[in-house]
Amino acid sequence: MSQESTIHDLLVIGGGINGTGIAADAAGRGLDVVLCEMNDLASATSSASTKLIHGGLRYLEQYEFRLVREALAEREVLLRNAPHIITPMRFQLPHRPHLRPRWMIRAGLYLYDFLSQRVTLPASRSLKFSADGPLVPELRDGFEYSDAWVDDARLVVLAAMQAREHGAQIRVRSRCVAATVEDGVWLVTLQDTRDGTRQQVRARALVNAAGPWVGQLALGELPHDEDQTVRLVKGCHIVVPRLYVGAEAFLLQNSDGRVVFVIPYQHDFTLIGTTEEDFVGDPATAQISPWEIDYLVAIVNECFKAKISPADVVHHFAGVRPLLGGEDENASKVSRDYTLELDTSKAPVLTVYGGKITTYRRLAETAMERLQELFPQMTSKWTAGARLPGGDFPSQTELNRDLQTRHSWLADALRERWVGSYGTLVYRLLDGARCLEDLGEHFGHGLYAREIDYLMREEWAVEVDDILWRRSKLGLYFNAEQRRRLATYLSEK
Repeated sequence: MSQESTIHDLLVIGGGINGTGIAADAAGRGLDVVLCEMNDLASATSSASTKLIHGGLRYLEQYEFRLVREALAEREVLLRNAPHIITPMRFQLPHRPHLRPRWMIRAGLYLYDFLSQRVTLPASRSLKFSADGPLVPELRDGFEYSDAWVDDARLVVLAAMQAREHGAQIRVRSRCVAATVEDGVWLVTLQDTRDGTRQQVRARALVNAAGPWVGQLALGELPHDEDQTVRLVKGCHIVVPRLYVGAEAFLLQNSDGRVVFVIPYQHDFTLIGTTEEDFVGDPATAQISPWEIDYLVAIVNECFKAKISPADVVHHFAGVRPLLGGEDENASKVSRDYTLELDTSKAPVLTVYGGKITTYRRLAETAMERLQELFPQMTSKWTAGARLPGGDFPSQTELNRDLQTRHSWLADALRERWVGSYGTLVYRLLDGARCLEDLGEHFGHGLYAREIDYLMREEWAVEVDDILWRRSKLGLYFNAEQRRRLATYLSEK
C-alpha cells in the first residue's frame, strides 16, 4: 500500500453535488483539496432528482421561509452561471378546490414571487386552461409560475471540473475504507474499486459529504463523535413517452397532500415524480416499487386526457436523501434544509446533512465559513460570480448560431444537444474536427467516438452508464446491442 507524503488541507469524501461544490469552493480559496468518490460522480442521489432548480413552492406550507428565500436567490445565481444546463421553465398548477382553497395557492405564489424578488423570471399568474389542452375538462383553471430545469448529473460534473481548474484532485472509484488520526492529521486509506489497490492520503481536515452514506461513514470508517440520527427518504421517478405537446411543466396536487411534477424530458419523454417514503438498507439498492409506479400513474390519469399504465414506463430511477427529522413526521414533510456539524475533538471533520441541489453553492460557502478558523489563509468567497465550465456565453441561441457558422456540417439535433450539455466546452470537444468523419465511429443516436474520448479524458467517464445516463441521457434510446458495442469500445481504451 502506497502512502503520500504530502499533507493536503482538505479531503472531501463524496462526489455528489455537495462534495463537488465544497471541493470547488475550497480549491478556489487556495486550499489543497482532494475529493474521493467510491463510484462515479453523481452516481447516487445527485443524479436521481426531479431535475429542478427551484425554491420549493410546497415548502412554504411547512414555513421553511429561510430555505425558500435562499433557494430562490440561488436560482438566479445558477441561471446566470450555468446557462447551458439550466434553463427557465414555466409550471402550471391546476386548481383542485377540494385539496387546497384558491386563496391559499394565490397567497403562496404571491409570497414565492416576493421572496424571489423576480430578478429575471416572470411573475406568477392565474390562468384558464383551454379545452384543447392536455388536462381533463374538469380542470378548468389554475395558476402559472416560474422555476428552472437542470441536468443534475452534469451540474455535478461541471462542479468537479471547476474544482480541478483550481487545483483540486478528483479521484473517482476511490473508496474511503479506513481513517485514523496521527499527530492531529487524518490518515485516510482509499481503495481503488476497480483493481483493489490501496493508497493512504493525509489531510488536515475531512468533509463527510457522503450523501445517504453520511451516517454509515460517520459511525464506521471515521472515528468521531456522531450525535445525529440520519433519516433516509427515498424518492422515485418514472419516464414515459411524451404526454403532451408544449414546453410547460405541471405541478399536480394529490389527495394525500403531496405534489407530483410532470415535466417535458429529453424532447421525446415526460418525467413524473416524486414519491417520498422512508428507506431502510443500503442506498445503493434503492429501487422503485410497483405501488410507487401505480401511485404516479394514478395521479397523472386523474389530471391528463392521455392515459398511461405501468406498461408505458420506459425508465425509472430512485434516489435516497439523508435528512434530519423526527421519526413521527411524514417523510414528505421532513425539512430539505441542510445542517453542517464540525467536530474537532480528534482532528477536524465537517459532516454535511441534507441539502437541495439548488442550494449546493450556498451550502459550500457555509462550509467554508465553518472551516475558516482552521484555514485562516483562505481567500474570500468567489463562486457567486463564477461561471461553471462551459457557461461563458450570453445565450444558447447565440452559441447555437455560432457553432452552426463554424461547423455547418453538424446535424441540428447533435449541435443542440452539445450546446445544452457542454456550452463553450463544445469547442474543446470539436478541436481540429472539420467534417463528420472526424468525429469517428458512430455508436448510435448522435454518440460518436470523439465525444466518448472527450468524456473519458476530461470528465472521468469509465463505464457505459457514466456516458449514457450521467454525462448524457442517451440511455433512453440505446438498445442492448448498442450498449454492448459501447462497452467493448470503452474496454479497449
